Order: sequence, then structure tokens, then C-alpha cells
Amino acid sequence: MTFSSIRTGAVGTLSLSAVIVGAVAIYVARADGQDAPAAAPPFSDYRGEKPGVMHRITVADLPKPFATEAANNGPKVVPRPEGAMPQALPGYTVKLYAEGLENPRLMRTAPNGDLFVAETGPGRIRVLRGHDGSGKPQEMEVFAAELNRPFGIAFYPSGPNPQFVYVANTDSIVRFPYQVGDLKARAAKETVVADAFPGGGHSTRDLVFSPDGKKMWVGVGSRSNVDDPDTTPAEKDRATVLEFAIDGSGRRVYASGIRNATGLAINPATGQLWVCTNERDNLGDNLVPDYITHVEEGGFYGWPWYYLGGNQDPRLEGKHPELKATVKVPDVLLQPHSAPLNFVFYNGQQFAPDHRSSVFLTAHGSWNKAMRTGYKVVRVPLKNGAATGDYEDFVTGFVTADGQVWGRPVGVAVADDGSLMVSDDGSNSIWQVSYSGKK
Repeated sequence: MTFSSIRTGAVGTLSLSAVIVGAVAIYVARADGQDAPAAAPPFSDYRGEKPGVMHRITVADLPKPFATEAANNGPKVVPRPEGAMPQALPGYTVKLYAEGLENPRLMRTAPNGDLFVAETGPGRIRVLRGHDGSGKPQEMEVFAAELNRPFGIAFYPSGPNPQFVYVANTDSIVRFPYQVGDLKARAAKETVVADAFPGGGHSTRDLVFSPDGKKMWVGVGSRSNVDDPDTTPAEKDRATVLEFAIDGSGRRVYASGIRNATGLAINPATGQLWVCTNERDNLGDNLVPDYITHVEEGGFYGWPWYYLGGNQDPRLEGKHPELKATVKVPDVLLQPHSAPLNFVFYNGQQFAPDHRSSVFLTAHGSWNKAMRTGYKVVRVPLKNGAATGDYEDFVTGFVTADGQVWGRPVGVAVADDGSLMVSDDGSNSIWQVSYSGKK
């Protein structure tokens, strides 16, 4: 089914939206302009999201399923308007570090400060080094090419002298011999895990190593929005974090029911595995919250039968009542449909002291919400290594006042000087967020 936009004099552009009830899609009109009522707290949209705004969503705040229509409101990315720049908190500045990239997504910082960037669409890993006199990279090289939708990047072993760069393709894990300072792979790739990730559906695969260096964890998203694995064999072992030995052996499910664990990292204060997740769609504007959380071995996080504890998805009503009491509630609930993709535990010294004990997380942006949300970087405060449940808008401005999207944050990494690097596959750029304290 196709749908188109129409122009009205009262609210600007109207497009057709979809409400999903069972298997039936009913398309309804929705407004792109600013005339729609403001979102009722604690929920939000782009009109009320700006640096410094704090958010806190709890399970008690959740509406009933289908309280609003399920919108089909995907962004059509426009060129960055003249003079448009991401906006940050007072005391912080944002500058354009690199442009002209092709689908830059997840990033990792090498021990010497080189920035490794997965250009997922063209299937390559690029390395950016240093700054020239204008603040742009001194060197840019293709480290490896001819990969299959690469996303995750990890250096092994951790520490100042890794011997390998591991790369997570959508269908495999490969590694390259590496010495710090390499701008190009010094040998052909070695396949560590082959044919372990069935195709279709969510394609991103991030990976991280356990603190003891013995295990490798990989996020594998679901193939669908809410297909029942009982009746859909293609969903077997998806919506999981899988565990492997470093050589690719010993495959097992580490945690399950995580619809799409797009980003993985180890909390340096606790040694725990954390993930950020894109939750399911088509239950309404304010369901189901995306989240970031620590992950417990053997933990079950609900998908597809339940969400955020014992809330049953009405599309699978009555299924698996024995699982209801086992569903873990995540640490931090994020605005539904904001699409978190990657995060980093800040380990630098440049940022304001109050912001150093924090996670910085990218929100790629919504499609299943009538008024846009996401398209920003948020800060998740930590106390003694644990999340407080709050999060703060940190970098915004990727959406124009009339709802046009020009930037979509994906990857985030801490540079060797303590600044924050943010990849943006909307404008094919990398932004650098620095702190001077000057307001």
C-alpha cells in the first residue's frame, strides 16, 4: 500500500499514518507541523527537546496499548540548512570534524586516538587521525573494505597494545591483525564466526569483550516487530545477546527478549554488560519505551510476549503466562521510538565534572510517532556506576523548527583529548563536542 502527503492551510503538511490492530492496517492522517498539542509529560517530541531538558519515564507512566494511532512518519532527510548546527549545553561547543563520508555509523577510538568508523552501506572501515590546522582530520584511510554491512568494532585484547581489530558484519565476525598506528589492515581478514546470524530484519551487530577477555558478546536484533518465535522459525535465537569464545566457539544465548540490542559496552565501574535497545512499534506514540540497561546472564527482557516487566503485548495475548514474572525491567526508559543506536561510558577528563560520571547515547530518530522524537545525543547520569533512571538532552538541533530532519546521530566515541565524537548518517558527517566552560 502506498500513501502520499497533502497540503492544508491549518496545520501544514498532512501525511497518512497507520494504526495496526492485529494484522489490519488502517491509515489515518497526522500532522507534521507544530500545531499538534504538546506531548503530555513525561513523554516528549522534538519541539520540547533541547540541551538541558531532563527526562524520566517509569513503568507507571505507560499508557494502554493503542491509546493513540500508530503513525508512519519516517523522515525524509534534507540537506543541512545553511547555518544549521547541532546545539549543546552552555560551556560546550560543537564543530564539524569530518564530512563527505558515506553512511558513517558506529565508531571506536583506538589506543593512540585514531577514530575507527564503520561505513556500513559501502562495507568498509575507515580510520581518521588527528586534526589539521582547520580542525579536520590530518589523515583519512580505508582500513578494510569488501565487508558485509559492518557495524560493531572492537580491539582485542583491551589495553594499550591490542593485537586484533574485530569487526561485526551482519552475517559474521571477522578480525584483522593490528598494531597500534595501523591505518590499513596489515593482512587479510580471518573469519571468526560464520553463518551464525540469520539474515533479514534488524541488520546491526555490535560486539564487546568480557572484562576477563575470554568471552565475546554480540547483539542480534529480531527479524520482525512482534512475530512469535513459537510459530516463526526465523526468529530462533534472535532478539538476543549471543556469547562466543574469542575464537568463535561455544555459541550460546547469554540474554534474551531484547528486541534489538544495537549498542553494547562494558560498564568500567561494575564490569557489567550494558545494552541499548530499540523496542517494538505499532502500539501507539508512547509505547513501547526504548531503553538502556545492564544485562544479566540468563536474563529475559520480554520480547515479543511482554514488555518492561509483566506488560503483555495484546497482539500475543495469553501466550507464555509462565514468563510474566520473569521479565526484567530496564534501568532507564527512553522516549518510545527514539531509536537509540550506540553509547559510551565517558572516560575523559575534559567535560564538566558533573558530566564525567555519565553515559552518552545517540538517538537516531523516530518513524512510528506522529511528532518526531530522537535525533539527538542524550546524557545518562550515573551514581556509583548505576543509572539513576533519568536522562538529559545533551546535543540537539538535527531537526528544523518545521520538523525537517537533516541529521541522524548514530555512533559516539570519546576522543583522546576527552571531547565527544558523534557520527551522523543523515549529513554523512562526524561532529566534535568539546567543553571549555565558557558560556
